[in-house]
Amino acid sequence: MHKVKAVNLACPLDGLPLTQGERQLCCPAGHSFDIARHGYVNLLPVQNKKSREPGDSTEMVEARRRFLNAGFYRPIADQLTALMLQSLPDTEPCIVDAGCGEGYYLDQVNRVLAANGRDATLIGLDIAKPAVIAACRRNRQLTWLVASNNNPAIMPKTVDLILCLFGFPVYPAFARMLKPGGRLLLVDAGPDHLLELREVIYPEVRKSPPPAIDKAQQAGFKLVDSRTLRYHTAALNHEQIADLLRMTPHLYRASSVGKEAAARLSSLRLTVDVVFRILGRSE
Repeated sequence: MHKVKAVNLACPLDGLPLTQGERQLCCPAGHSFDIARHGYVNLLPVQNKKSREPGDSTEMVEARRRFLNAGFYRPIADQLTALMLQSLPDTEPCIVDAGCGEGYYLDQVNRVLAANGRDATLIGLDIAKPAVIAACRRNRQLTWLVASNNNPAIMPKTVDLILCLFGFPVYPAFARMLKPGGRLLLVDAGPDHLLELREVIYPEVRKSPPPAIDKAQQAGFKLVDSRTLRYHTAALNHEQIADLLRMTPHLYRASSVGKEAAARLSSLRLTVDVVFRILGRSE
């Protein structure tokens, strides 16, 4: 029997605490959720889905897994874990990766915590079941959930740090999860992120700042710290360029002409421009 390590999970139907049975998580009202053979738990009720298979497809997940495993974004993971260590309390923390994808970054967090002798509860959640299955394959020891940022299925005031990388933050839900003094670490693309690829696939490139945090401030967050990471990758080969395009929203935004131009590339070095922002609750 696979044991779900997190003990602060909530029923997505009524918010009551979940406890582990033999092969299920159950709430006091009688709702139960099977622990899949891969080790994850699906806490995304059918009525909360906007489509039959929400989130990234298996093809997108596999492309992202190959690209991240190649190490092109390892400096992002290194900066993330450094900021993470600065944001944790001395006690055993609970960290949630909201929109965890195939688990690359939370697995890196786990490795760094272990190297520093820190115990922690690590929870990764994503709306895409193929991504969560891939995350389980990467590290079965962590808690992985099919769940949405709108309803993370985690008990209120039980989380020390929320990570949200290139994702869709839902600030009121995040605020409910965090303990007093908890932190939210956002990672977003800067104006020059993947500039060289964008110059190939779009007729005109618009350099936009990272998303505003006004909605975060409305939910009671304030900016604590902000850092920018900028570097150039080693050259990507033809297959890695295809994987990068496949794993990003550019796959849907680019025209057929732009995607054909990218498909003709045999090599490409890229600018990585990423903004890290740490938010704290203002109350």
